[in-house]
Amino acid sequence: MDKLKNAFKDASSQLAGEIKSILKEHGSKEVGAVTLAQIYGGMRGLKSMPWEPSELDAKEGIKFRGYSIPEIKKLLPKIKGGQEPLPEGLFWLMLVGEIPTDEDVAWLSKEWAKRGEIPQHTKDVINAFAVGTHPMTQFIAGVTSMQSESVFAKKYFEGLNKKEYWDPTYEDAMNLIAKLPRLAAYIYRKEYRNGEHIDADLSLDWSANFAHMLGITDNPDFSSLMRIYLTIHADHEGGNASAHTTHLVGSTLSDPYLSFAGGMCSLAGPLHGLANQEVIKWVFKMIESIGTSTPTKEQIADYVQATLDKGQVIPGYGHAVLREPDPRFTAQREFAEAYIKGDDLVETVWKTFEVVPPILKGLGKVKNPWPNVDAHSGALLVHYGMKEFSFYTVLFGVSRALGVLAAQCWSRALGLPLERPKSITSEWLKQVVKES
Repeated sequence: MDKLKNAFKDASSQLAGEIKSILKEHGSKEVGAVTLAQIYGGMRGLKSMPWEPSELDAKEGIKFRGYSIPEIKKLLPKIKGGQEPLPEGLFWLMLVGEIPTDEDVAWLSKEWAKRGEIPQHTKDVINAFAVGTHPMTQFIAGVTSMQSESVFAKKYFEGLNKKEYWDPTYEDAMNLIAKLPRLAAYIYRKEYRNGEHIDADLSLDWSANFAHMLGITDNPDFSSLMRIYLTIHADHEGGNASAHTTHLVGSTLSDPYLSFAGGMCSLAGPLHGLANQEVIKWVFKMIESIGTSTPTKEQIADYVQATLDKGQVIPGYGHAVLREPDPRFTAQREFAEAYIKGDDLVETVWKTFEVVPPILKGLGKVKNPWPNVDAHSGALLVHYGMKEFSFYTVLFGVSRALGVLAAQCWSRALGLPLERPKSITSEWLKQVVKES
């Protein structure tokens, strides 16, 4: 048994016993009421699902096993001489709740390198798509095509004790996370670089190898960007659409490949992961409309107001939970301050950050006028030459696999049941109001 699997077995066995004892003694305890507004408002804020890897605080932002983004930037292992945390370390932390050692992370990098080859039939599936098909469509199809290699699906149909469901789930999670950068890079090179593919470099860490296969190697700092990008996008607790969908599909005992593919269908929505694409499109359109790559704050303010006057939203601003600037936005700004000097697009993003919140606050009805993670990421990617913004959500998806697949391992280890909420009809609603 590998060292990470062994650590997970120990951690999950201990927690499963603790939860069983708590539920036996306190299972009938009420922890909150459901309002009609929550039922009809997308169940927003309703505490209703377990999720081990991370927790989102409205003011402090995302915390991975209790550690904030500034803390994981400081504590997680880095490459020698590097400044950015390795996503391998975050996966280890989310899975077992402990900061890994440099040795642990080096082992995990090598393990993913060994598991990363994608099957030929998956390449055939991608090649069958017409050029111009959205990269997320290709990504989802590629993930689904690899389901033929699912260890969980094979073991389940051979006959498997439910107490052992976590083991093949772990193997699928490890294999899928290892393969995703190669799948994503294959789609990118097929779609935007005439199918001129680049072989993996197994000596590199997970993020650097991804950057290498994408072919964006003119500036070595792009590997550093991939490390911080793939770290901060990895998880955002369980209630967001892609995480929740992965959890829901997985609760049926669908294997991690199908569960993750379902989550990616959610991520592809404009109100979720596709928002990063919409942000940079909006910024480009603003620059074109104003007629300069260095707009003033006054010009930006006028354009923002014109956008709002049309009844449109400012993409990249606002969040369902956060009530302060997104720490993921801040992490990307800090990266830009450290690595990028004098980039017009980045400067425009920063000016927009100064302009938009006061305008949104002035509307009197916006709960969160602050930028979210999508407000900055596109400008960084464009700086390093990745101008194909329709691909950005695929990058998000590669990262999000870390959190949702760690969570699925926990779901199987804790024996979480099929998710089945109770729905209501409008007649039920009217009757409740009538009787109140």
